[in-house]
Amino acid sequence: MSAPTPAIDAAAPVREGEALDLAALRRWLDVACPELVGDVALTQFPAGHSNLTYLLTIGDREVVLRRPPFGARIASAHDMGREYRLLSALHPVWPRVPRPLACCDDAGVLGAPFYLMERLRGVIVRKRLPAGVDASPEGVDRLCGALADTLVEVHGVDWRAAGLGPLYKGDGYVARQVSGWTRRYDAARTDDVRAIEDAARWLAANLPTDASPTLIHNDFKHDNLVLDPADPTRVVGLLDWEMATIGDPLMDLGTTLGYWIEATDPPHIQAFAFCPTNVPGAWSRARLVEEYARRSGREVTDPVFYFVYGLFKLAVVAQQIYRRYKLGHTQDERFARFLLGVQVLGDLATRAIDRGRVDRLG
Repeated sequence: MSAPTPAIDAAAPVREGEALDLAALRRWLDVACPELVGDVALTQFPAGHSNLTYLLTIGDREVVLRRPPFGARIASAHDMGREYRLLSALHPVWPRVPRPLACCDDAGVLGAPFYLMERLRGVIVRKRLPAGVDASPEGVDRLCGALADTLVEVHGVDWRAAGLGPLYKGDGYVARQVSGWTRRYDAARTDDVRAIEDAARWLAANLPTDASPTLIHNDFKHDNLVLDPADPTRVVGLLDWEMATIGDPLMDLGTTLGYWIEATDPPHIQAFAFCPTNVPGAWSRARLVEEYARRSGREVTDPVFYFVYGLFKLAVVAQQIYRRYKLGHTQDERFARFLLGVQVLGDLATRAIDRGRVDRLG
């Protein structure tokens, strides 16, 4: 019997407190997208932790709407116009991003700016491999290879030819990121997490020289990849470009390493695995670094720095989300445990710094 075809990623009912005014949206669509004719049915993709993502079914069309989370005050991370413009520039030269359709910067329509894009239909891998995706060690190895190749491909985009030059802020990207994420952590702090504070100081004291700038995604991990249902080791799309910019590609690799919980990590760390990176056949973090270096031709001289940076950045994002939950700006109960996630990420950062390596930290 042949294996089942993996299910296309599906939307779910809208979470409490995150509904949209469909009458106001329909009025806006009549002007901005008159080709989208018919009643609007609204569902929500439930897995994201940052910007909110909805599926609009309008007649026989499916489009995706992105807007900031309710209660968010972190403007740079939720700039809908910036994300829309980036996709508009990128799609013609790297079509594995969704095609943007329209953008609304008038917060009076839905309470915040938003934009529409085409839906990329495919399989999304989250914490576990979905039924129909080859879970053998060989299949998982191929999936890791597809992920690495896609990251290398993103870093190979000719960003100047694509018109993305305005995103480049010049030399000093690494230093700006460390200082910027440190400020964000201080602004979002609710509890004392010494390991994260120590990681921030260590990063500031150990800054490497910037690598040559490339397009970077800044949130590159399994569940932002859209896979072909007929061949789930083939990447057909890459989602969630809200933090993309022009900068050091090794910092982008560091973010991916931060998400990469591996099988040799302690059980309390594996309990927070973001993606199936700790299953048989999954690469270690050290192998991901080696394969990225081989496939990209870039030398990664200080993987511990980039790994700790990735952990620190993810801890700051988790802290920001936890603060929104604690202040009552979201009722999403997934966020109640995010402070523990901050502590776990800090623990892993301490282990990497103390041992001077990115793997075998158990």
